[in-house]
Amino acid sequence: MRTDVPADRHGSFARVVKNLVLPRPIAWVSTLSAAGVDNLAPHSFFTVASTTPTVVQFVSTGEKDSLRNIRATGEFVVNLAPAELFEQINATSTDYPAEISEFDAVGLTREPSLTVAAPRVAESPAAIECRLFRDPLQIGDGFLVFGEVTHVAVAEEAMGERGPVVQRLHPIARLGHDEWGELGRIRSIRRIPYRVADPEADLP
Repeated sequence: MRTDVPADRHGSFARVVKNLVLPRPIAWVSTLSAAGVDNLAPHSFFTVASTTPTVVQFVSTGEKDSLRNIRATGEFVVNLAPAELFEQINATSTDYPAEISEFDAVGLTREPSLTVAAPRVAESPAAIECRLFRDPLQIGDGFLVFGEVTHVAVAEEAMGERGPVVQRLHPIARLGHDEWGELGRIRSIRRIPYRVADPEADLP
């Protein structure tokens, strides 16, 4: 048996879909306005768009300060959202007026970026500096923002022989409703090349 979930009165399935597309990584985006006021906000529609060039993407639901600042300056930073900053990350989602910096309102430390003017979050274990790759793409009430990566900085203690170690980064993710998730069981498995899966595939 399954339950057929109806759309809401606006014809949207978003409320239920956000409870099914999970866990969702968080782009904790720091920006700088044209007036020089920094902004920090979490966006939970976030992923990688391209490997070469390396482009990340996130969605601003509606026209928020992050989007306005990126349009004005063409730059932003995606700070990794660690579990130990759970409450501060949530607090930066408050709709503060544009003239108020979330860094100050929440009590976080600014750290200079290397390639962009927007600051990093010093307390975050990793930062991805970006320049706007193309104009934001509007899809319904969402604005898809593409950022070409210009620099990556990772805390030394979060690095291993092969790069960043997920257990040391301790990322937090958005789930459904007001729920957030931390790392659970982690499993490793290598991809299987077709010739390994079917050893006779190349035989005449």
